[in-house]
Amino acid sequence: MHRFAFALALCAATSAVAQGQSMADMPGMDMPGMTGMAATGTLGNYPMTRDASGTSWQPDAASHRGIHLMADDWAVMLHARLVGVYDTQSGPRGGEQTFFAGMVMAEARRDFASGDTLNLRAMLSPDPFMGRSGYPLLLASGETANGTTPLVDRQHPHDLFMELSASYSHRLADTDSLFVYVGYPGEPALGPVAFMHRASTEDDPAAPITHHWLDSTHVTFGVVTAGYIRGDWKLEVSQFTGREPDQFRFNFDPARFDSTSARLSWNPNANWSLQVSWGFLKSPEQLEPTVNETRYTASATYVTPLGEDSSLAATLAFGRKQLTGGTGENGFLAEAEYKPADLWTIFARAESIDSGEFFASPAIRAAGEATLGIIRDWRVADHLTLGLGGSYSVDFVPSGVPAYGGGPHGAMVFLRVIAD
Repeated sequence: MHRFAFALALCAATSAVAQGQSMADMPGMDMPGMTGMAATGTLGNYPMTRDASGTSWQPDAASHRGIHLMADDWAVMLHARLVGVYDTQSGPRGGEQTFFAGMVMAEARRDFASGDTLNLRAMLSPDPFMGRSGYPLLLASGETANGTTPLVDRQHPHDLFMELSASYSHRLADTDSLFVYVGYPGEPALGPVAFMHRASTEDDPAAPITHHWLDSTHVTFGVVTAGYIRGDWKLEVSQFTGREPDQFRFNFDPARFDSTSARLSWNPNANWSLQVSWGFLKSPEQLEPTVNETRYTASATYVTPLGEDSSLAATLAFGRKQLTGGTGENGFLAEAEYKPADLWTIFARAESIDSGEFFASPAIRAAGEATLGIIRDWRVADHLTLGLGGSYSVDFVPSGVPAYGGGPHGAMVFLRVIAD
């Protein structure tokens, strides 16, 4: 953890050097396409708040959190989040563990007089320090902890390097642009905004059990995406590595560029963001190298302010995995975050999955989980927040699957530090 703590301290120190100033506070520091914090997006002429993970979109009404600085012609954004979690999951398939999660993110952007934009992004995670087997999470599945057995009822850790990417957008007209995005690792155009960046669930420290139906490709070693934006529409196509990261979380996996995806996004107004996507993933699972996957996703995210320092964000999403020689498996997700006041957050999530990955049964249909949580934050300094929270989950497993015991459930208590 000392490496991550050092990175977090570095972000805080940078903020202190800037004396707490953002770009909005710096006279004479406006850039092309920017008036204070009202910058355009990195991929086109739309509000900056629309940008989310990879090249995905969220509603324009979403908040844009980060420490914003200027370095010559570059606009720099820093963001860090560290969460210490105590996790307990019931029953024979459960367990308990204390672990750290979160991310450190840095972004540097340069706008040119032509309207073109170059954006560089780096994001690191402390997840590898929790161990290869991740943390207990009933009904979670995907990847492997040791290279020989599936990781089931545990959420896998993400790699140390979650994203190292660059994008370049070329302005064609006031509302039209072309862009290219390259990541190693990066996120292809497939699925909704990745869960740790999604406005409707970013404060929940637990991954959704639908992760591998919707957004598991957000850490992919080798991505190239090209896209066209016209107004509030975006069409993009990616060529990327289908194989999920292996159990060695500190290294860089081979880039194969053997898989393809396409995504159509539409923001009809400031409150809504919708997407549909398709992807062919070649040999995504290390333990089943001959099995390919076709994935379909659709999602709608809604964000609205409800008054001063109050807001609501919600997402509905559907994902379907069609495996080579197998039946289709569906995943459904509904989640929301409600901020009744500046320093309070209430979050909820309900999910349902079909899966053949569990040890308990050849196939579990219509298993699910419902979660409710709350967080209280305190501002301890400019750009630094301390929070205490907890959540409780109830799991639903078909009665013919006894391996989970009676009434499976889980709980988490967590302390977090956010630098933004």
